[in-house]
Amino acid sequence: MKIKRAENVGGRRTKRDRAAPGNRSLGNDKVIAEAAIKVAGRREARMEDVAKLAGVSAMTVSRALRNPAIVTPDTLERIEQAIETTGYLPNRIAGSLSSRRTNVIGLIVPSLRNAVFVETIQGVADVLSPQFDLMIAHSGYSLKGEEAAVLAFLSQRVCGIILHNTKHTPRVRRLIREAAVPCVETGNLGSAPIEMAVGFSNRKAACAMTEHLIGQGYRRIGFVSLPLKENDRAFERRAGYVEALEGHHIKVDPLLMLEARPGLVSGGEALVNLVEGRRKVDAVFLTGDVLATGALLEANRRGWKVPDHIAIAGSDDDELQENVSPPLTSIRFPRYEIGRRAASMVMDRVAGRSSGSAILDLGFEIIQRGSTKVR
Repeated sequence: MKIKRAENVGGRRTKRDRAAPGNRSLGNDKVIAEAAIKVAGRREARMEDVAKLAGVSAMTVSRALRNPAIVTPDTLERIEQAIETTGYLPNRIAGSLSSRRTNVIGLIVPSLRNAVFVETIQGVADVLSPQFDLMIAHSGYSLKGEEAAVLAFLSQRVCGIILHNTKHTPRVRRLIREAAVPCVETGNLGSAPIEMAVGFSNRKAACAMTEHLIGQGYRRIGFVSLPLKENDRAFERRAGYVEALEGHHIKVDPLLMLEARPGLVSGGEALVNLVEGRRKVDAVFLTGDVLATGALLEANRRGWKVPDHIAIAGSDDDELQENVSPPLTSIRFPRYEIGRRAASMVMDRVAGRSSGSAILDLGFEIIQRGSTKVR
C-alpha cells in the first residue's frame, strides 16, 4: 500500500520510533508477524501487526495513515512495506466495526466515459436497490487501476464486489479471497474465475462475426480492437478473429490487425490505415461501438460507399449503431441482464443462499444491417 506523503510539516515521533535504526531490516520481524497472523487463522490483519512488523507503535501507524507528512520518510517506508506484507486494510468506516461489513456493493468498470458500460451499471443498480447501496469506480483499463479500486473497496468494508474484468494482478485475487468477499466477474467468461462469473465469450463472439463476414463473401477482413495490453477482452476478440480465418483456410495477415485508442477519431484513423496503402481490405471488423461508428463516419466523410467500397462491422450493439447511415452490422450483448444477474449472484452469496463457483453464459447475437451485404 502506498501512502501519499505531502511535504513534512513536523510532528512528534514516539520513543520507539526514534529508537528504530534508519536501515532497519524487516527480515526477523516479518517472519514473526507473518507467523502470528497464520496462527490466528483467517482473521484480518490488525494495525498492531503492522506496527510490530514496522518497528513502530500502533499510534504511529495510525498517524501515518491519517497524515503521512508527520512521520519520517524512513518510518513511512517501513509502514508501507509492513502493510503490503500483512495485507492490512485500514477501516475507514467506524460504524461498521461491529459487523465488519457494510451494505455496500462495489462495482469496477474500465471507464466511466464509455457508454457501453451504462447498461450493466443500470442492471446492477436496479437489482440492488433498495437493500444495498452501489459504489462505482473505474480502472482506466489498467490492472493497477483495478487493484487500487479493489483496495479502496475492501478498506470501506464492502460486502461484495463486481469486476468488469477477468484478468487481475495476483494481489487482487489474493486480497479478495482472503477477505472472503463475494465476487462476480462480468467482462469475459474465463475457465477459472475468482469465484463467480456471468457474461459471454468474447472469443466466440468475435469468431462468429468474422465467420458471418466470410459467409457474406468477404476475404480480406481487417480487424481493429482496443490495445491488447492488460485487456483480456480485446485479446480474446483478436483470438476469435484469427480462429475464424484459420477455420476457413484464410491466411492471417498481421498487417490487417490494428490496435486503436478509444474514441471516434481512432476508429476513423484505423479505417483509413486499412483501406489505403497495401492492405487492400474489403471489410473491417471493429470490436467496439465507438470505434465502428467513428469508422463509418470517416467513410461517409470521404465519400466511400458502405458497403460497396468497404464493408464495416462493429460490436457492442446500441441505439447509435442502429440509427447511423447505413446502420451498422454488429454484435449484441445482453449487458443489462448481465448486470442484473451479477447483482443477484452477489446478493444470494451475501445472504448465504448459494455457495461454490458458478459460471453463467448469457450468449450474444449477430445483428445484420446495411453496412455489410452478401457479395
